[in-house]
Amino acid sequence: MNKKGPVQLKELAKDLGISVKTAVELLKDAGYEVKSGFSKVNKEMEDYLRKILEKEKQEVQKDIEKKKEIYQKLEVPRKKVPRRLQQRQEKREEITKEERPIKKHVKQKLKPKKLIKEEQVLERKIIEIPGPLTVGEFSTIAGLSPSEVIKTLMDIGYIATINQTLPFDVIELLAENFGFQVVRKEIIEEKVKEEVEYDYIRPPIVTIMGHVDHGKTTLLDKIRNTNIAEKEEGRITQRIGAYQVVYNNKKITFIDTPGHEAFTAMRARGAQITDIVILVVDGREGVKEQTIEALNHAKAAGVKIIVAITKIDLPDANIDMVKRQLSEYNLIPDDWGGSTIFVPVSAYKGIGINDLLEAILIVSEELDLKTSIKGTAKGIVLESKMDKGKGPVATLIVQRGVLKSGDIVVAGYTYAKIRAIYNDRGEKLSNAYPSDPVLVQGFEELPRAGDKFEIVEDINEARKIVEERRKALKAQLARGEMESIASKIKEKILLGEKKELAIVLKADNYGTLEAIKDSVLKMEFEKIKPIIVHSGIGDITESDVMLAEASEGVVLGFSVKIDSRAKSYADAKKVPIKVHKIIYHLLEDLTKFMQGILEPEYKEELLGKLEIKAVFKTKYGKVAGCYALEGKVLKSADKVRLLRDGNAVYEGKIESLRHFQTDVEEVSAGMECGIRLTNWNDYKEGDIIEVYKVVKILPKLE
Repeated sequence: MNKKGPVQLKELAKDLGISVKTAVELLKDAGYEVKSGFSKVNKEMEDYLRKILEKEKQEVQKDIEKKKEIYQKLEVPRKKVPRRLQQRQEKREEITKEERPIKKHVKQKLKPKKLIKEEQVLERKIIEIPGPLTVGEFSTIAGLSPSEVIKTLMDIGYIATINQTLPFDVIELLAENFGFQVVRKEIIEEKVKEEVEYDYIRPPIVTIMGHVDHGKTTLLDKIRNTNIAEKEEGRITQRIGAYQVVYNNKKITFIDTPGHEAFTAMRARGAQITDIVILVVDGREGVKEQTIEALNHAKAAGVKIIVAITKIDLPDANIDMVKRQLSEYNLIPDDWGGSTIFVPVSAYKGIGINDLLEAILIVSEELDLKTSIKGTAKGIVLESKMDKGKGPVATLIVQRGVLKSGDIVVAGYTYAKIRAIYNDRGEKLSNAYPSDPVLVQGFEELPRAGDKFEIVEDINEARKIVEERRKALKAQLARGEMESIASKIKEKILLGEKKELAIVLKADNYGTLEAIKDSVLKMEFEKIKPIIVHSGIGDITESDVMLAEASEGVVLGFSVKIDSRAKSYADAKKVPIKVHKIIYHLLEDLTKFMQGILEPEYKEELLGKLEIKAVFKTKYGKVAGCYALEGKVLKSADKVRLLRDGNAVYEGKIESLRHFQTDVEEVSAGMECGIRLTNWNDYKEGDIIEVYKVVKILPKLE
């Protein structure tokens, strides 16, 4: 760099061609005190970075050369390689010597693996897919267990649940690990690879995240100057909503999610649409468990974070406490020399709202959010649901181009001829620009949250594309020898001591369903795990209850109704069925269900101890004359154990207990008594009798 004196780390990182995060980590590992990209770096630190990067470059080059030698020495026996494959091999060898080893090196950096011989590569199973797959779909196609796939994903640093959709690059890497070759079957052909002209500065897309009841919806409500929070059950957001506001003549799009899982589900599908996360923290309660979860989700998505400290109008609010707590998670406030903007706000009194909007605009300018409004529109499905008056509808976020009424849209495995476009206020629009959230009417079926949408020329082409996608997926699933849900339920495979709770889940819209499913599938504990055997949109029907009965499971509903036949059947068959309107209440109820199907534990509590001093014969049998050594001896005790020379020779109950000639219910330490045990007549002097109470302990899930 030509600049004299200390420069900011972010400028040096840009000059070196590395990310700020990498630069910070390298300097920290070397013992230098740097906090963020705004930290100043001196000449010594700059020289160190240049030196270590040059060393890394040399090591990579050596690794490449070594791999070249290995690949050149590999010989493929002719008898094992058909002629058509030999031609492919010869074609590969014509590729420049640098291209292939570099590609291999990148994959080895992501996931260490042994070199695969050429004949093994040629014999790998080929999977043709039309696009992203869920973890479950990939498992079925590959003939693997979902747990095996999830574990492998974790090994390469990618966290996903069984119903989350994987981007194509992750599927490719995953398939290679299991010896498959993935070929992407593009259904929509790109007519011309047009050069994108970034001619439009789009509004930032902002997601509100944070701990439950820290004021997320109330804050958004104040920003929109409407009454969203009052309409929500329990004042907690129940479904994904997308809203747009205007501040200083600039638009800002807000996404208000029911849980961080919904945010992750969209990101995992390749639908990373969020630019900025507003992390909401209560100024009185500070950082909570869900605050950290939200922070981790935001960091994993690689998005900018702005902290909104709420409820500062209350006397016990402590702004410095929140800053101090979050600084421990590497969110350093800008006024402390860090790079994170902290904005104190009060939604109730309207304090700091403009400052927060200003901060969003400042960060969005730094992000330089540019796209094009030329060409066909493309974007993401944010959520979908059945509307009584409009039929299947979906909330879309446009990412590029202009979406118009009348356009033919293909989204995942369904399509639409757009009959109407509405904004978040229910007003009809003729078109939608990038970052605009709109409700679209005209879908044949409900698209999945996170599906990408694009425009095609006519309805016949849309039908053909969707039909081919469905066929491709169906063929792959069949090829994977998928077992039906019913078969899995009947087999009831228990791994060790682990038990399973089958769940039939119904919700009012796909956005909420996704959030709940992801939350449920993460609730795997040491002794039990929930399995969603069926999920869907709409009211709970008799068939839902019948499936739960066959599974020995439960039916959970969210903001849906139970039809009369389903209720009658559930009552007759004693199938547990619960409907909720608040997500965390549903999850709490589910936890109770899981506790209920575990075997309870029993703990013995010693009540008292006796020593036999003499043995008497009576017409009813022998009686032990005892002295109470400690505690209390209750006639109604749950268990009695007789010890002889330290070994238990009897376990049972007390038949009779007397103090002199009187029948008593208890005897305390220091007293004498006569005792006879049920079905026992072998008493000896010196025997010890221990009396216990058995306590039932409800099982803990963790």
